[in-house]
Amino acid sequence: MTAGKPILVLGGGIAGMTAAIEAAEAGCEVVLIEKAPYLGGRVARTHLYFPKLCPPACGLEVNFKRLRNSSRIKILTQAELVELSGSAGDYAATVKIAPRYVTSACTMCGACADLCPAQRPDEFNYGLSKTKAAYLPFAMAFPDTYVIDRPSCKEACTACADACKYGAVDLSQTERRETLQVAAVVAATGWAPYDAARIDGLGYGRFKNVITNAIMERLAAPNGPTGGKIVRPSDGKAPREVVFVQCAGSRDENHLPYCSTVCCAASLKQAAYVRAQHPDSKVAIFYIDVRTSGRLEDFYASVAADPNIGLIKGKVAKVEEDAATGDLVVRAEDVLHGKQIALHADLVVLATGIVPQTQGLPAGFTVDDYGFVGNGKAGLYPAGCARRPEEVSASVEDATGAALRAFQCVVRSAHHG
Repeated sequence: MTAGKPILVLGGGIAGMTAAIEAAEAGCEVVLIEKAPYLGGRVARTHLYFPKLCPPACGLEVNFKRLRNSSRIKILTQAELVELSGSAGDYAATVKIAPRYVTSACTMCGACADLCPAQRPDEFNYGLSKTKAAYLPFAMAFPDTYVIDRPSCKEACTACADACKYGAVDLSQTERRETLQVAAVVAATGWAPYDAARIDGLGYGRFKNVITNAIMERLAAPNGPTGGKIVRPSDGKAPREVVFVQCAGSRDENHLPYCSTVCCAASLKQAAYVRAQHPDSKVAIFYIDVRTSGRLEDFYASVAADPNIGLIKGKVAKVEEDAATGDLVVRAEDVLHGKQIALHADLVVLATGIVPQTQGLPAGFTVDDYGFVGNGKAGLYPAGCARRPEEVSASVEDATGAALRAFQCVVRSAHHG
């Protein structure tokens, strides 16, 4: 074991888990905090990885097992960093921890949810479904305990506590704070999809059958709100004509001026979802440039070879709806043929970009003009999509590098301490 103070990792997505595990397995003590009640981040909501189109559950389970088996990692969910002071090797971090209202005595029997009378929007499914106020975030959630969304409960309701014969529900819990002495901090605070409702003309938020790429992942996932069936939100029918709109807000000075790196490959992957599930369907992808560099070129070629998938170079100007049917018309420019076109669509999928989640990071971290975290004060290191838009494998590599830098900080502090 390496002497010295722990490393604090902010965020329990794929980058945060990787940084924590790699640092711990190198001999460091680690405190991993996550503001959600579960680990896994956006990866846990993904149906399949590209380019192999394999499910993320396998990789998540391996990481969850490594976390469970590590005595060097302390995990705090529903937790946020509220204050950081000090310098490399000697930081004081104050962490706010919200009550879960369920203890480690939980056996996941589900009795609390069965008898809970209140419902809440399910943020895991982007609000497309609901859970009880007593709920398990998703089937393979880690930590594997239920959580109570107390603000969604009926006033003074104790149904969940009354239902739990193991005494695992503790409604007397309150918010608490811990001050941690740490040597270094890794910011792996992740990303969120760009708010497509801000993009004029594309209809998101007004037309039910205009969805985002993030929502498409949940529709395709077996543990999603439709049980893995890709259907139109308006009427539950299978879509036969699907249009993907690339750079929905990205590479646009009015929204996200940068390329989010993964959107082209994600839409190709989702086009493959549609074609596999609905063999008689047709897909059109409107793009500015198709960016699938390196190992993803073969993936692009294999998807583009499908005669029922058309790639059209051109920017979508407007999406219109037939209010009676929910059908859509996509108006765009076909650049290569020099003409304006209008395509019918049952479903439109907007490829929204990656927005770094860096709000609330303490002083000492530097943030660029786009909101991504850069290398700042010594002992503070960014990782994953908080640092730049990345696919999962790149985020894992990036987080491993951040863990190494933090490890070196721990070693130096121990040596000089």
